[in-house]
Amino acid sequence: MPAKRPPIPLSRERIIEAALHIADSQGLRRLTMRRLGDALQVEAMAIYHHLPRGKDALMDALAEHVTTVHAEPGESWQDSARAWCRASRAALREHPGVLALALTRPPKGRAAIAVREQTDQLADAGLADAARAVRAMRAYVFGAVAVEVQQSGWAEPAGDDDEPWRPPSRGGGSPAADDDFELGLNALLAGLDGA
Repeated sequence: MPAKRPPIPLSRERIIEAALHIADSQGLRRLTMRRLGDALQVEAMAIYHHLPRGKDALMDALAEHVTTVHAEPGESWQDSARAWCRASRAALREHPGVLALALTRPPKGRAAIAVREQTDQLADAGLADAARAVRAMRAYVFGAVAVEVQQSGWAEPAGDDDEPWRPPSRGGGSPAADDDFELGLNALLAGLDGA
């Protein structure tokens, strides 16, 4: 009989990954501490050691995870802004199950630091009101992804509460969605350039 492998230690990162998997595959409303504990093969109370505020802390951690984006500075502020918007879109589309959290929770922790870094990058590259530009870019990206989710049917429930939630298809969006995103991004950057 083979030796039993020791259990994988519980960590904040492992909890977040399991929670993202549940939210993306079953929907955010089905993410409970009990279901998360079952997925991690631990008692739900063990999760509170890593997230003392419980489900509220978990929701904040999920929002932070999908909104913490870093982009390398480009040759111009427009290149930096474009890279950040594309990276933000990709991160949100990777986990559409927690899009509602990203839309409703203010940036905290690493996400707030990433927003500050982006603001500093744009200011250093010569954009006059970088903080305002970052707010506009975040609003555009979050709105664009929300429209993509809506149009794709990703967030539509399969039926009543007893039926499984239909998870989103992963990966890139349609060419039309990509084109629409780039069109809107170009218009936003042109507007910021003239502001």
